Amino acid sequence: MLTTNRKRIIRELTQIKNRIARWFAIYFPEYKDVFGDYESQSSMLVLRHACTPEAIVNLGPEGINQLWRNEKLRAVGMKRAMTLWETAKRSIGLKKGTTAAEFEMKMMLEDYDYKMTQLNSIMEEIESLCKKIPESEQLLAIKGIGLITVAGFLAEVGDVRRFDSPRQIQKLAGLSLRENSSGKHKGQTTISKRGRSKLRAVLFNAAIPLIATNPEFKALHKYYTTRAQNPLKRKQSVIAISCKLIRVFFAILTKGVTYDPVKMMSDIHRQPVAA
Repeated sequence: MLTTNRKRIIRELTQIKNRIARWFAIYFPEYKDVFGDYESQSSMLVLRHACTPEAIVNLGPEGINQLWRNEKLRAVGMKRAMTLWETAKRSIGLKKGTTAAEFEMKMMLEDYDYKMTQLNSIMEEIESLCKKIPESEQLLAIKGIGLITVAGFLAEVGDVRRFDSPRQIQKLAGLSLRENSSGKHKGQTTISKRGRSKLRAVLFNAAIPLIATNPEFKALHKYYTTRAQNPLKRKQSVIAISCKLIRVFFAILTKGVTYDPVKMMSDIHRQPVAA
């Protein structure tokens, strides 16, 4: 339930961010030239006091810099303030309706703050619940595995000990692999997709950053996609990595073992007949 609410809040937060992006495109398109990320603390501080080019020009570089000094922000200073002020002076943004534009930005920032507060509260609750499961710390110790992956997996699977093997969880997620080959025809690895789509999404979304940041999973992905016999396509490899993650989680949660990178790499030394 918490993970579902988190997804809803993130979706609503994205909608707010899109509205803010449209606002900039109309009233201050050059703003991103000064702040690549408008969500940075220094940027948000300015937006709360002066968002339109006209308001920023009236505030002046000294006024802008003073805002940052009052909050003891060290990453910005007079040079950035001058750049922002000069950018505001030459802005091609819409000049009409600035009062309404300022009010609109104020309302959007209030919505943004509210959703961020909700998101932080949910994340704190998810973290609190995960801490009640001793093995969750072992799962989080895997490089590339985050709190949302652990919470999402546990929420969808429940008590892992009710399963006899990781293959049952793989089936629950609709990740049962099937490969059809005949003669010289090389069949493609497919999945059943008969299972919990949310669990499948959790695993799939976890596999991608694992491949990018975790040395063992990265090496396994390379092996799957470059092995001499039956090399997998990238998406097929991601599915295979997701299934591997199920086996790793199952072992940790049922046996209380710690994550072993060497043992995780054992697939590379097996015959490449089923990923």
